[in-house]
Amino acid sequence: MIARFFLVCLGGALGSGARYAVSVWAASAFGTGFPFGTLIVNVVGSFLLGFLMQVPPLSPDVRLMLTTGVMGGFTTYSAFNYETVEYFRAGAWTVGFVNVAVMLIGCLAASLAGLALARLMFGR
Repeated sequence: MIARFFLVCLGGALGSGARYAVSVWAASAFGTGFPFGTLIVNVVGSFLLGFLMQVPPLSPDVRLMLTTGVMGGFTTYSAFNYETVEYFRAGAWTVGFVNVAVMLIGCLAASLAGLALARLMFGR
């Protein structure tokens, strides 16, 4: 139990660091007018989580570290919600609704792609 807890903490630290790096990169590459960093980590995170859940040779401890830990620290659904609410509060309804649509459709498509790739690679 304690060992698994520390695996999740280690994974969370790695995922959080990666999330920060993507945010910094996205802000410098695209500017700050739209939350591209959040979009990127949610789409990539959805793909990776779908993929990791289908990879057969992972031990339960490694799967826990990668999914709950790394992906939990990396993806930012709570940030997505906060940013969307702030757009609505500021009266930027169009940007808020575009953010919701792109995030939901992008993440669903990425998750399906991750599942499909893992099934092709591992035959599950």
